[in-house]
Amino acid sequence: MTRHVLPSVLESIGDTPLVELRKLLPRLGSRVFAKLERFNPSGSIKDRTADSMVRAALRSGDLVPGRSVVVESSSGNLAIGLAQICRYHDLRFICVVDSNTTRRNLAILDAFQAEVEVVTEPDPVGGLLGARQRRVRELAATVPNVFWPNQYANPMNPAAHRETMREIDECLQGDVDYLFASVSTFGTLRGCADYIRERGLRTTVVGVDAVGSVIFGRPAAPRLLPGHGASVRPPLADLSLADDVVHVSDLESVAACRRLLMSEAILAGGSSGATVAALEKFSARIPAGSNVALIFPDGGDRYVDTVYSDAWVRRTFGDVSHLWKEPTEMSVPV
Repeated sequence: MTRHVLPSVLESIGDTPLVELRKLLPRLGSRVFAKLERFNPSGSIKDRTADSMVRAALRSGDLVPGRSVVVESSSGNLAIGLAQICRYHDLRFICVVDSNTTRRNLAILDAFQAEVEVVTEPDPVGGLLGARQRRVRELAATVPNVFWPNQYANPMNPAAHRETMREIDECLQGDVDYLFASVSTFGTLRGCADYIRERGLRTTVVGVDAVGSVIFGRPAAPRLLPGHGASVRPPLADLSLADDVVHVSDLESVAACRRLLMSEAILAGGSSGATVAALEKFSARIPAGSNVALIFPDGGDRYVDTVYSDAWVRRTFGDVSHLWKEPTEMSVPV
């Protein structure tokens, strides 16, 4: 295998590994593959989104290194991706987060010297996400030399994920029967679905949403885990691009993360667990012999105080350890 030197850390974005999950659902009768996006340089799939949006703005002149200010709303991963990219390009970065952002993520943002504003009062309609977006609009209207990427509406968000699907497609040589992708901004699913349609692939796209998310028309409800779901439907959402959708609860996500760790030794984030839980719930509809790809947006290192903390799980859900300590067949009702 030929190795080569990359000109910068940002050139390591993308081309993440696709690994087969042979032990997770041994009775499924199909091959299951996971796209491990934690191998992007700042640790998540949002590096692709952040890099795509910033590169386009640099090309157009909307961003000028050493002078421009980037302002964006994020609950965690996009903020960290943008913080790294802005640090590299000498761009000032103001990130609006909310009170659910973890201390670990705030510490990482501080290390990159991002300027962080925390909103604590939810918007009457859009919750904390709505409050974050309102504050970003205020900053965008008042800060000199400002650029708001607006990940929720920027076409360079889904454009980045055409590459994600291209990598999966090339690894599996065009034989992808099912793709499971979690939704938040809708960038990943939209970009993957655009690639699938452009290439005429026969892939069934399954959207993975959170219970309590409004993206697919369900009523809003409190959610604990960041990374998937939204309290405001994003402008990028095109519901017709998902051939089917599975809603996954916080507990189902946590239990699936733990089962994934126990079976495959993969420490994955909450939205990755959601895709596993969605596959389990959908499994009876998958014909034997299929190739199934799951996108794992990030790793579990940012969830060690929640998803992988026995104390947090007990406080939040009670004693539910049987959901990952006992052998399972296809799915576990929770």
